[in-house]
Amino acid sequence: MHSDLIIIGAGPGGYETALAAAGRGMTVTLFNGDRLGGTCLNEGCIPTKCLCRNAEVVSLFKEGETFGIDDFTFTLDYNKVVERKDAVVSQLREGIASMLSKAKVNVVESKGSFKDSKTVVDKEGNEYTADNIIIATGSTSRSLPIEGHDLDCVKDSTDMLSIDYVPESLTIIGGGVIGMEFASIFSSLGSKVTVIEFMKQILPPFDSDIAKRLKQTLTKKGIKIITSAAAKKIEQNEDYEIVVTYESKGKEEQVVSSDLLMAVGRAPRVDGLNLEAAGVEYSNRGIPVDDFMRTNVPGIYAIGDVNARMMLAHVASFQGIRALNTIQTKTDNIDFSLVPSAVFTVPECGMAGLTEEQCKAQGMEIKIGQGFYRANGKALAMAEPDGLCKLIFNKENDRLVGVHIMGAQAADLAQQGVDLMNAGATSESMKSVIFGHPTVSEVILSALHAVK
Repeated sequence: MHSDLIIIGAGPGGYETALAAAGRGMTVTLFNGDRLGGTCLNEGCIPTKCLCRNAEVVSLFKEGETFGIDDFTFTLDYNKVVERKDAVVSQLREGIASMLSKAKVNVVESKGSFKDSKTVVDKEGNEYTADNIIIATGSTSRSLPIEGHDLDCVKDSTDMLSIDYVPESLTIIGGGVIGMEFASIFSSLGSKVTVIEFMKQILPPFDSDIAKRLKQTLTKKGIKIITSAAAKKIEQNEDYEIVVTYESKGKEEQVVSSDLLMAVGRAPRVDGLNLEAAGVEYSNRGIPVDDFMRTNVPGIYAIGDVNARMMLAHVASFQGIRALNTIQTKTDNIDFSLVPSAVFTVPECGMAGLTEEQCKAQGMEIKIGQGFYRANGKALAMAEPDGLCKLIFNKENDRLVGVHIMGAQAADLAQQGVDLMNAGATSESMKSVIFGHPTVSEVILSALHAVK
């Protein structure tokens, strides 16, 4: 079977590019190796956000006295939490299937592998050909190669989303986005949580002021966070408790818990593609591509986690558009240096642009303004006064180059920051923008007025 375009992988990058290509009049074959929506919908972004929302609600109940509520009975039914998560995921997956059907995308329910640079075969050996092929196979959970990492008791993020109970205690190896989201979720739901992070701060990609403030906030909520610590060994004792040995400041320490999550990042999924047959260069670090998502083989592209440029679902989708535009010799103005990202802890964090550390590394002279949630009327009314907004401007041209937020609606505010940066906003031009009142977004205005 011949198509104008073959896409291997049906995550956000794959299925959204398939829909876009079909909308442009192309015939498209999409290989769905697992479940429509990929990791993001089935094992990542969406199910974790469902749990995050439940954690937020539980936190509000725990802080009922803040709202003048001091006499209520609250019982958590985690089975219903899981049912809600599964229902949301199922609804969205069915929606994707419906859109692909209406767009007449040929969905092959099989993993695809290369026979040659123009041919992909399914699990039964059926051949599909196209002049252009996009690889969008995503990523898999990584694991530290330490003693005991392969024990059955060691869970990854997918496993954690499948459990039907709230752990009595939970150790998390890794203080990145995945680790901190699960730490916040299960701490809010009643688990005693300990996080072991190798780097000197949690959320290494985030601005240090935001990471430090989040650590302080989560510590106050009862989460034990150990930074600059290296996990060395995992074992189970005679009571089936999990014991993690880690090294910190030259000393070996141990933490004991009922459950363990390994959250040390993700690895590009390149196995099983038979890339050698197509001549595509790759390594365990992913498939190298240029700025047009082209691999070393003409007509073959790689988007999303598999090229490891930036492992975010929305980046995969826009890389797909860039690849599609390249195929059709169209130009675009997508700026991949301006990407919003977030971690849905309680409170959540959002960021876009350069961190203060990155600016200093570039030798950029900057000016900074900070606004605090405790002075924001909407945040106080929501009983969410803990938060910070940090704006960074290039002193030379006054351009906004970084937006970093911890607090209520931080992810949405980071998007507002991206909008401003895409428009070339300066501190002077931003002073003419009217912010609604009362809104949490006014914390950006407060930070703007504090710039110095």
